[in-house]
Amino acid sequence: MTAIETPHWVALACRLRALFAVLAVFALAGCATKHLMMPTPELYTGPQARPLITETPTADQKPPLDLLCMTDRVPATSVDESGPYTADRSRSMAFGTTTVLFGEGLTWDTLLRQSVLAERTDKLELKLGPTKELGRYPRIPYEVTATANGLTRTPEVINAHETAARTLQAEIERRLESSPRKEVVLFVHGYHNTFQDAALTMGELCHFLGREFVCGIFTWPAGGSSGVFFGYNVDYESSVFAIEHLRKAIRTIAATPGVQRIHLIAHSRGSDLLVSALSGLSMEGYTQQSTLPQRYKIGNVVLMAPDMDIDVANAKLFSVLSDPDVPYGPAPKPDMVIPPSPWFHLTIYASPDDKALAASSWLFGSIARLGRLNQDMLTPEQIQQARTLGIIDIIQVRGNTDYIGHSYFTSNPEVSADLIAMLRYGLQPNDPGRPLKEIDKPFWRFLDEADTGAEK
Repeated sequence: MTAIETPHWVALACRLRALFAVLAVFALAGCATKHLMMPTPELYTGPQARPLITETPTADQKPPLDLLCMTDRVPATSVDESGPYTADRSRSMAFGTTTVLFGEGLTWDTLLRQSVLAERTDKLELKLGPTKELGRYPRIPYEVTATANGLTRTPEVINAHETAARTLQAEIERRLESSPRKEVVLFVHGYHNTFQDAALTMGELCHFLGREFVCGIFTWPAGGSSGVFFGYNVDYESSVFAIEHLRKAIRTIAATPGVQRIHLIAHSRGSDLLVSALSGLSMEGYTQQSTLPQRYKIGNVVLMAPDMDIDVANAKLFSVLSDPDVPYGPAPKPDMVIPPSPWFHLTIYASPDDKALAASSWLFGSIARLGRLNQDMLTPEQIQQARTLGIIDIIQVRGNTDYIGHSYFTSNPEVSADLIAMLRYGLQPNDPGRPLKEIDKPFWRFLDEADTGAEK
């Protein structure tokens, strides 16, 4: 008997229905009415738990946590808006402070007790507190004027830019004075996230990093609902729009007196945005006879569930290495030996169970999404090249601890513990206190019950 083939349009309709279902769940996941604090990372629980807070708290220590914020969203003007900034694009990057509130009427001691429990007795809801804009860069493109020798930026726009940069740096310096570590951790969120989503996520991460760093967010204009695919296509272009602003933000932070290191965390669609910004800065540093980590004080770059094609990621991450014709100072230097930067590392967290990236793969026609990467997708030569670089680790995550297996960096206590072990304690994979199993270096996975003799 000859099998009856399913018409092409029927198969396509079924696939579209499945795609819309996943994207709908993805979008709705970011619309929860309450944001409960993430589960306690594993390294703060159990018999060998590390202390959450090591600095002696001040007498007036309180739960609220203040974050640095930078955004190219349009400010909210209506009382109907749910937050201080909308999902619309602003051609002017603003910066300021925003406060994350932990619970209601909660004391510092109560927050600390609940923060180290594997099973909390109280559900701690996070809310956004006051947000204050401290300054704003000029609108892009910057205003120019014609002279006899050509175009030049106007004195007014140069003054406005320099004033904004000085104000932002003064705010960072103020925060460094009271920070135990003179390092900045900057978070770049993903698709369909609001300003509040980014702030609350960074707030809880900063709390579990021991409140030792200067923590901040770069929040781009995601979270709209126009277009098809629940705003995914609009968010994609908004992330491209934000590249120049993020590059400007990183450059300004790096030039701030007192900043020793910048750690960058990006999630989902934000990973492509961050990698694009770093690609430009890497090229910029190279032409100044420097490197990305040296010129811009970059420490850890962490890509969580990165929503980008593997080939695109390779092209952007290693653009300088792949183009010996780029001038190194005044002229190209193809045999340039790039000096090592031991503090610089790229860590990618990937999961084959990530349903959001499965939908993204279908949408872009790209099976090999970076956030679903495993060793079988690479040739032995590619794996060896990654080893030779010596700066990359790929951590594989299995199972779902949230709606669609896409937010495991906060929902999975094992993953969040690994992130903290790396950022706060500087641990390498499988160092004591950071248990991971080597698959085929640079690929690692978390331990399971079959790993006899290993302690989690």
